[in-house]
Amino acid sequence: MNLAYRLARPLLFRLEAERAHRVALSAARVGGGVLARMLGGGRVTGLERAVAGLRFRNPLGLAAGFDKEGVAIPFWRGLGLGFFEIGTVTPRPQPGNDPPRVWRFREQEAIVNRLGFPSEGAAAVAARVARKRRPGDVIGINLGKNRETPLERAAEDYVAALEATRGVADYWVVNVSSPNTPGLRQLQSRDQLAALLARVREAAAGVPLFVKLSPDMNDLELADAAAAVVDARATGVIATNTTLARPEGLQGEGGLSGRPLAARALETLRTLRGLLPAEVPIISVGGIDSAEEARARLDAGADLLQIYTALVFRGPGLVKEILRGLGGR
Repeated sequence: MNLAYRLARPLLFRLEAERAHRVALSAARVGGGVLARMLGGGRVTGLERAVAGLRFRNPLGLAAGFDKEGVAIPFWRGLGLGFFEIGTVTPRPQPGNDPPRVWRFREQEAIVNRLGFPSEGAAAVAARVARKRRPGDVIGINLGKNRETPLERAAEDYVAALEATRGVADYWVVNVSSPNTPGLRQLQSRDQLAALLARVREAAAGVPLFVKLSPDMNDLELADAAAAVVDARATGVIATNTTLARPEGLQGEGGLSGRPLAARALETLRTLRGLLPAEVPIISVGGIDSAEEARARLDAGADLLQIYTALVFRGPGLVKEILRGLGGR
């Protein structure tokens, strides 16, 4: 762990979890690439790859949820991440669920959240991302529906958020797997998912389109979701979102992320890799906190990787540690 983060970490962990996140994100926004390098970041070369027609500096990216509004893109670039996913973004602004809605578990290196898609709205996020992006960045926009929108009209929200972020997204993600928006996961059933993805893919007009799936699906449900991805000719899958499962000693309403999710995320990745055609890319996320875990996901068939919770517990220097462990220079 980088010395600067080792000094800052106790101060952040004295704060309530969501407040600590806001403080850290504000520091990242103000400090940008300079702060990123102070915290152990920096570009690592030798890991470039092409996926879904896009060129990535390396396979390790930022998962959605950390920077929902795209305020700290220079910081993520300075850390050396290969891509950054912003959101979840809803078409209209909404506050999300009432607090408290984030809990940290230091011993288990886990976070539980029930945020519920707080968003300042797709148009505002798009304007900010347009100002902050630079040549060579690969930026994904994670799309969600507004809470009050009924499921039968969900596609309208996803398309509206997509249209508002057109021109700033190198790829889009249809988020149907958050456990914190009532009824949302029903959209993962084969018929509903295929219809939704087909409509959003048409609107995407050739820009890569991924769908983010839940780790709480059984093998039959995963098979149906994989078939829907193929039926709709979506680009790929992100596996996985947070889980409602709870190892002993953890509580809190909402989705669990971090180390306890790792085994299930890896199992889901292996299952989906066996179900999907080889040309359909999978981005693996959930419990990646070391170069060894990152290598295990690549060996299991992941094309790209994402991290979030491990940055909280291990610090920003984890990015360079993982990339060098994967053979970067």
